[in-house]
Amino acid sequence: MTNPVTDYQHHWKDGTPLRLPLGKIVCVGRNYAEHAKELNNPIPDQPLLFIKPATSAVHATRPIVLPEGQGSVHYETELAVLIGRPLKNATASDVEAAILGYGLALDLTLRDVQADLKEKGHPWERAKAFDGACPLSPFVPADKLPKDHLTFTLDINQERRQTGDTRDMLNPIVPLIAHMSRHFTLLPGDVILTGTPSGVGALEPGQTLSLELERALFVETHVVENNVYPA
Repeated sequence: MTNPVTDYQHHWKDGTPLRLPLGKIVCVGRNYAEHAKELNNPIPDQPLLFIKPATSAVHATRPIVLPEGQGSVHYETELAVLIGRPLKNATASDVEAAILGYGLALDLTLRDVQADLKEKGHPWERAKAFDGACPLSPFVPADKLPKDHLTFTLDINQERRQTGDTRDMLNPIVPLIAHMSRHFTLLPGDVILTGTPSGVGALEPGQTLSLELERALFVETHVVENNVYPA
């Protein structure tokens, strides 16, 4: 049995649906220096970009299903940015005007698969783009959150595992999105994942994950084995 593709739809925090299609999820790797160090990865000299397809997105409140026979599955908590306007070769002011909302995401990673791909010099999609690889929270309107910096956390079984602060990003949000837009067009409904802080680790069945963004958004989910996924 495989993890089914769900009918993911963007929502505001209050449950109101956002009538925007999810086209793609654009991600950046190694955007926090301490995370790069914990995995013994060099810090790149420019943003390390990759894309998750829309089929990887699931609602973060659904159970996290561990794929069978794929080795260790790691959590990576990230600030998610919802794009509300088309961006191509965008300026900083273009990007600021296009940010519709902020949420949280888990960039789930098949770590053993990724390590094998990296060793062979192959792309990461097999480790990053599988169905269910991107649990996404509802979004908070951008104008309801601080403009200078944002913080977020992940607790597992009530133990703090990750704390992120946008001030620690190697590539800050606005310049990062402007850089992305120079390489491919961003469309309304696209989501940007902005990198994970240190503290990543393997998921285990039975764990409860609690994610929080600036006391404005709280999401809880739990981890299940593939064979107990609800019908």
